[in-house]
Amino acid sequence: MYKEFFGFTEPPFSIVPSSRYLFLSHRHREAMQHLQAGLGDGGGFALLTGEVGTGKTTIARAMLAALDDSTQAGFILNPTFSNIELLEAICDEFALSYPPSGSLKALSQVIYHHLLHNHAQGKQTLLVIDEAQHLAADVLEQLRLLTNLETESRKLLKVLLIGQPELQQKLQLPQLRQLAQRITGRYHLLPLNVQETEQYIHFRLALAGGHKDWFDQKSIKWIAEQTHGIPRLINLVCDASFKLAYQQGVKALSFELVRTAGQEVMNFQSSVYQSPHARLVPSSISYRSPLIAGLVLAVFMAWFSPPWIDRMMRFALPSPELPKPITQVVISAQLEQDLERSKALEAAISDLYKVWGYSASLADSFCDVQAQGRFQCQRMQGDFNQLKQLNLPVVLTLAAEQTQAYAVLYQINAEQVQLLMAGKHVQINQSQLNDVWTGEYHYIWQHDLLRTLKQGMQGDDVELLDQKLSQLLGEQATGHQQFDGEVKRKVAFFQRWQKMDSDGIAGARTISRLELLTQHNAPRLLITKEQG
Repeated sequence: MYKEFFGFTEPPFSIVPSSRYLFLSHRHREAMQHLQAGLGDGGGFALLTGEVGTGKTTIARAMLAALDDSTQAGFILNPTFSNIELLEAICDEFALSYPPSGSLKALSQVIYHHLLHNHAQGKQTLLVIDEAQHLAADVLEQLRLLTNLETESRKLLKVLLIGQPELQQKLQLPQLRQLAQRITGRYHLLPLNVQETEQYIHFRLALAGGHKDWFDQKSIKWIAEQTHGIPRLINLVCDASFKLAYQQGVKALSFELVRTAGQEVMNFQSSVYQSPHARLVPSSISYRSPLIAGLVLAVFMAWFSPPWIDRMMRFALPSPELPKPITQVVISAQLEQDLERSKALEAAISDLYKVWGYSASLADSFCDVQAQGRFQCQRMQGDFNQLKQLNLPVVLTLAAEQTQAYAVLYQINAEQVQLLMAGKHVQINQSQLNDVWTGEYHYIWQHDLLRTLKQGMQGDDVELLDQKLSQLLGEQATGHQQFDGEVKRKVAFFQRWQKMDSDGIAGARTISRLELLTQHNAPRLLITKEQG
């Protein structure tokens, strides 16, 4: 309607997903790279989650468009299937003939034969399922069974699950524990911050043949705040602004015009987008390190190679201590307000889970309570060097003017740190943070091994234990679920390496240290070379 009026070659803010309009912020680039890495090293499952409208489907389509002839990919959208209907949909997507009213066994055999055929031809088979939060638990389990077909080095079927945050909660169900353990690449796609919103708007305007100065800085900041950085909502607000300007016959988008058009759009959105405090993770959060789009898989995997482990092993975990006493410091009025709003430790712990891409239960948010889910929480006392060596997001205990508060530290740059305080993105100098940080911090890590393991036991957790040990020690995994003499030898070797009693029993302390060293899908603090 307004395309010719403003001189565009095409509408710049269509909400129809298009890989040509994929805006690769650093988190989008990392999402693609993280998922490719997870699927590329023999893994069976990768997981991409995010709120509605953050660009998950667009990223998936861009990944599929980049595949070469060595991969056959299928894409299933919005599945609400039974077990049999899922297998039939997979057959349809790969153009496989199957008997009408076929059984689970018959349909599985058709798919298995196709996977073996592709493998014999040197092809990898990839299945992408969008809106996967709609899949029932038994259907997800059926999907896991399909990935059981494997060679010594890789799965013959690799699956990318895409969904809203509810999918994360579903995968924490006890009956889906085996599937959750097979997810080798995991990424939670967060909304855009103000700077990225500006880049996103300019990017789409340029692609549509327009100049970038239609929206002034005040308008862009307002759009970012009102839409919470959700690309789909940004599109709707910008599109409405051009339509209103066209209707008024003006070729300038004033702040008042943008606000009027935007308010009309946002009035029809869910209340979660209308409340400034509704979202625990703000639109400006950016917790993962920026990766160059062309980073190759080998470089990514080298990130977790033995040299990295050796660096981390120099990090000796100190014993928990009491926080340093509150001292009188001079802080800015804005930081004082942020501290006043961030007094709840439980809310900060919940924010920390969000940074990992999970939703915390009520029990999870109480760090001192015994872990109920897949995460362990630990309170420690330390300094900045220890935080950098730990290289995980943490909740810091802050104190100033007799006020104790809590903030998630999720990024460290050369001079600045990025904090999340009561749902608000805060950037301050490290020196400012040092003035208010007591030295106390909380961190979490994934806890997959839930019982003491010793020789003679068997199960999936024994196989997982062997995989983690083999990965760290650079040895070949046994590939079975029996805790035999070989697994005991690896446990004892690991214990000697960690200066523990080498009894060959994987108890709580051994498992805790092992899991901390194998958090390969964890979000990392961004530490620059200048900081070592």
